[in-house]
Amino acid sequence: MTRAMIEAAGLHKSFGDTHALAGLDFDVAEGKILAMLGPNGAGKTTAVRILTTLTRPDSGSATVAGIDVLKHPGEVRAKIGVAGQYAALDEILTGRENLGMIGRLYRHSNATTSQRANALLDRFELTEAADRVVKTYSGGMRRRLDLAAALMSEPPVVFLDEPTTGLDPKGRLSMWELIGGLARGGTTVLMTTQYLEEADRLADDIVVIDHGRAIARGTADQLKRQVAGERLEITISSEQHLPAAQRVLEALGEGPAHVEPEERRVSVAVASHDGVLTRAIRELDAAEVGVDDIGFRRPTLDEVFLALTGRPAEEAVPAEEATA
Repeated sequence: MTRAMIEAAGLHKSFGDTHALAGLDFDVAEGKILAMLGPNGAGKTTAVRILTTLTRPDSGSATVAGIDVLKHPGEVRAKIGVAGQYAALDEILTGRENLGMIGRLYRHSNATTSQRANALLDRFELTEAADRVVKTYSGGMRRRLDLAAALMSEPPVVFLDEPTTGLDPKGRLSMWELIGGLARGGTTVLMTTQYLEEADRLADDIVVIDHGRAIARGTADQLKRQVAGERLEITISSEQHLPAAQRVLEALGEGPAHVEPEERRVSVAVASHDGVLTRAIRELDAAEVGVDDIGFRRPTLDEVFLALTGRPAEEAVPAEEATA
C-alpha cells in the first residue's frame, strides 16, 4: 500500500475574525500530485504555510514525510521544496548564483551545489540565461528558476502555491510539463490552484476547498460524476439572447445554468434524457432564441465547482481574505 507523504487532520486557523481554516482534512500519497482547488480566500495558502512550517495552526495536526510539522519543523524543512505564488529570487544575482546560494544554505559542498545547479538549469531550459541577472528574466523564466531552487536539495515532497499564476499560455504549458515530470520521477507534489484546467490536466487527485474545509475529494472524473451525470448544452446564435436561454435551461434542468458569454454557450445538469431535448428545442423556439448547436455532454470541472460551492472558482474576494 502506498504511504501518505502529506497528512493534515482537523486544521484550524483564524486571523482575527477571518477563519482561514475550519477543520481541514486531506492526505497525499507518495509520488502523486494532489491539486488543492479553490478560490482566493478559501484557505489554500494558509494550509501550505502550515505544512511548510511557516505558520502554526490554532488546532489540528499535520505530518510531512511521516514527520510532525509542529514537533520537528527543522526535520520537515530538510524534506521539502517550496515554490510560492511569487518567485522568491534575488534579482541582482544571476540564475546560477541564486541556485548556488540555495545550495550553500543547505550546506551542500561546492561540487555538489555546482553539479545540481547545472543539471537543473539544463532541465529547466535556463542554461543560456544562467549567467544573466534575474531582473532581466521573463515571468516564465523566473517561475522555472524558482522551481529549480525548490529542487536543489532533491526533496521527496514539493509544495507549489499557484505555480502558474500570471504566466502566459506558453509559460503555463511549460510549467505543467515540469510539474508532471516531478511526479513521474517519484516526487510527491501538493499544488494549489484556481485554474480548473490545471487541476484536470495534472492532478492524480483533487480536493475542493471552500471556506477553510474540504467539501469534495476525488479524481476529476469522480467529481464530475458526483455532481451530475450529464449536461444539456446549447450554443445560441446571438449573445443578446443569453438571459432567455439561461431561463429556459434552468427551468428544464437541475440547479443553476452555466453561462459562457464569449462562446454564446449555456449548459445545465439534467436528471435524464427523457423528453428534455424536445422540450428544450420547443421552449427555446417559443422564446425566439436561435440555436446553432444543442446536445448532451459530461460536466466540466468548472461546473462541478460551481455546483459544489455556488460560485465560480476564480470569483474575487475581499482584499483582507485574499491571502488566506
